[in-house]
Amino acid sequence: MASSYSSSSQLKYQVFLSFRGEDMHLNFTSHLFKDLKDTDMNVFFDEDKLEKGEKLSQALSQEIAASNLSIVILFVDYASSKSCLAKLCDIMCRKGTQHHTVIPIFYHVDPSHVRNIGGSFKASFENHESNRPLDQVNRWRDTFVEIGKLKGWHIQGGKLDR
Repeated sequence: MASSYSSSSQLKYQVFLSFRGEDMHLNFTSHLFKDLKDTDMNVFFDEDKLEKGEKLSQALSQEIAASNLSIVILFVDYASSKSCLAKLCDIMCRKGTQHHTVIPIFYHVDPSHVRNIGGSFKASFENHESNRPLDQVNRWRDTFVEIGKLKGWHIQGGKLDR
């Protein structure tokens, strides 16, 4: 009987890069993507690989499943995006069931604000509560708290960071 790790050699990507495009596309994320590619890592960068018109959530779920590792870049507006929260739920579910490695990067946000749904994240979740089913928002919230408890990198930033 094959182990659950036997399929890892057949994975399409080494890294799935999760971020909120409006916040990060031309900044930290693009530099991280370039650095990972420069080390010959096969990286899924959703704006780079998905064709327009593809069913986004299904396509992203397939790409997450085809990766060993997800790097999640949590920026101040990350939780305001329904698609980012749905993607995060998929990533964290795979972490628990498929030995998928998840590394959070707390980019210009306090990790305790993620763990405790504080700062700008509180307002984002309150906004979701007003126009989304409560069970969905609670699932997103629980997942967000869970990633906030993971060890990762806290990048506070400065003038040279931009």
